[in-house]
Amino acid sequence: MDRSKQNQLKQNEKQAASAGDSSVNGHFDGMAKITNRTGLPLAGSGETSGQSSSAIENWREERTRSVEDNEMSLPSIAAAYTTILRGLGEDPQRQGLLKTPWRAATAMQFFTKGYQEKIIDVLNDAIFDEDHDEMVIVKDIDMFSMCEHHLVPIFGRVHIGYLPNKRVLGLSKLARIVEIYSRRLQVQERLTKQIAVAITEALQPAGVGVVIEATHMCMVMRGVQKMNSKTVTSTMLGVFREDPKTRDEFLTLIRS
Repeated sequence: MDRSKQNQLKQNEKQAASAGDSSVNGHFDGMAKITNRTGLPLAGSGETSGQSSSAIENWREERTRSVEDNEMSLPSIAAAYTTILRGLGEDPQRQGLLKTPWRAATAMQFFTKGYQEKIIDVLNDAIFDEDHDEMVIVKDIDMFSMCEHHLVPIFGRVHIGYLPNKRVLGLSKLARIVEIYSRRLQVQERLTKQIAVAITEALQPAGVGVVIEATHMCMVMRGVQKMNSKTVTSTMLGVFREDPKTRDEFLTLIRS
């Protein structure tokens, strides 16, 4: 066997291995990526009914923290903040800091409250049969998150568009999806993809587009300290990826 064929075989093996680990925080993006123009899995794409069912079940059962967990973990989180204050050279017993560990602990639980919520709780009664096949866009959705690398804020705007396939979603629920995923420790690239995949799994639309423009305080307050820098990420699925005209229409409308 010549060298070119050997290299091709190795490349195929790598692709097969990576395809087996395509989950994104409970979502399996293989179902979203390997699609035809209706947004549904292609026949013969390797997506079995068992795999599809597994993807949906992961989506439905993704909550990882409960209210009871919050109550139980609050003392230990507050104690950790007390240790941090001492490590910074402060006195946790001085008047201004007496309640700071508890305040910081409850604030961090709020900043990450997305771990307490499931997409299915939000969408279960908000998906409607509707013979509408034109683009639906909700733009300028405020987004606040926490950088998982430095535990400092990320904030910006999210723009979402989808092309319905006989089903539509209550408009406010798009903002709720953003809220659930942003209120977790995040990187912007993953957040963008999670939002797009959640909408795809819920509606099976012809296509989905998500664009996020955000400021990262880990770049503004520390590191390179570039005050005006913004990070823009996008995920395009279905016809938004395949059809340049559909994609251009979406990008034009969110900029208008």
